[in-house]
Amino acid sequence: MPSDALTSWKSELKKGLRELESRSQRRSLEEVCGVNLCSNDYLGLAEHPALHEAVVTAVEQAKCVGGTGSRLLSGQTNDWKRLEEEFAKFAGTEAALYFGSGYAANLGLLTALVGKDDVVFSDALNHASLIDGMRLAGVKKEIYPHLDLNALEAALRQDSGAPWRKVIVTESVFSMNGDVAPLREMAELAENYGAVLIVDEAHATGVHGPLGSGLVAAADLQSKLIAIVHTCGKALASAGAFVCGSAVLKDHLINHARTFIFSTAQPPYLAGQIRAALNLAAGMDRERAELQERARWFAGALRFEGFDTSGSASQIVPAILGKNEDTMEAARFLQREGFAVRGIRPPTVPEGKARLRFSLTSKISATEISRLKEALVAWRARLPVAAAVRNA
Repeated sequence: MPSDALTSWKSELKKGLRELESRSQRRSLEEVCGVNLCSNDYLGLAEHPALHEAVVTAVEQAKCVGGTGSRLLSGQTNDWKRLEEEFAKFAGTEAALYFGSGYAANLGLLTALVGKDDVVFSDALNHASLIDGMRLAGVKKEIYPHLDLNALEAALRQDSGAPWRKVIVTESVFSMNGDVAPLREMAELAENYGAVLIVDEAHATGVHGPLGSGLVAAADLQSKLIAIVHTCGKALASAGAFVCGSAVLKDHLINHARTFIFSTAQPPYLAGQIRAALNLAAGMDRERAELQERARWFAGALRFEGFDTSGSASQIVPAILGKNEDTMEAARFLQREGFAVRGIRPPTVPEGKARLRFSLTSKISATEISRLKEALVAWRARLPVAAAVRNA
């Protein structure tokens, strides 16, 4: 028989899930079916035959298929050394260090780089991994309104002359809004006010910039940043992430980033997969251009129909519907129409900003995108009926 404590604990967990259910915020795991608008596989590499073949070859040639230990113990191989050198060249930086995930990269970077005597200026819509990195670092935080450079400058000016170090942290392409940070202006603010800049390129890697090297490279700002984070699990259809920057930053992270030091190395064959994905992505300028053109058309079409797309300027196009209930009803309607769509609700997005997040990829045709727009318009035409049923 379970103890009274265990029974009570489980009862509290069930109560919490029921409360989520009552707010239309309970989540569940479901397989994606239909035209996939949830995927971050922006270039379609996850299904690319050449990448499949490269993975098989890498596994066959690998001396082992396990990491065996952290890279500071037994997990370091020439595969990772070579890949980090190649990725640094791709990113346009002096060095790069691989982490097991983008989340681990951001946590490791921030907790190793800043502390309680520093201040971080963070966009209000930065990713949870950046927020958690700041929390774990115990740093002083200045959260400025999303993309509001006037507010950012005001906060920097207020701290001008203060003895603590200052760091600005931003995503380049924001994962829930699809809008883009003004990186040149932010780099100028950092320089003017004695701060350094960190940019998370998670949703830009492979999709934006020369050869897919990101928006920092597109603006030629690599030398002006202290760190750039590139993930491999999205457009590169692999896993992990690189923190790119100077050689001294890499050496510092090897010695201080706990998510690197205390993590078992990834299997050596994964380096072969990432290398192949990089090479394939570099030759996909046509796919990048087509994807961005279709995203511009889709965002413009939704705005013309009166939907709030929150300034999307990338392959991520939201339709902000506001209420959780409406968002989930819209998602179910589109699913019945053959589209794999998920509703995004608080706390992932702010209260009252529930939305459908359409993640466009090069695998989705212009015809399917047009049909998606028509289906969303058709759902909205049913909205008064749906609301009446819900309130009956």
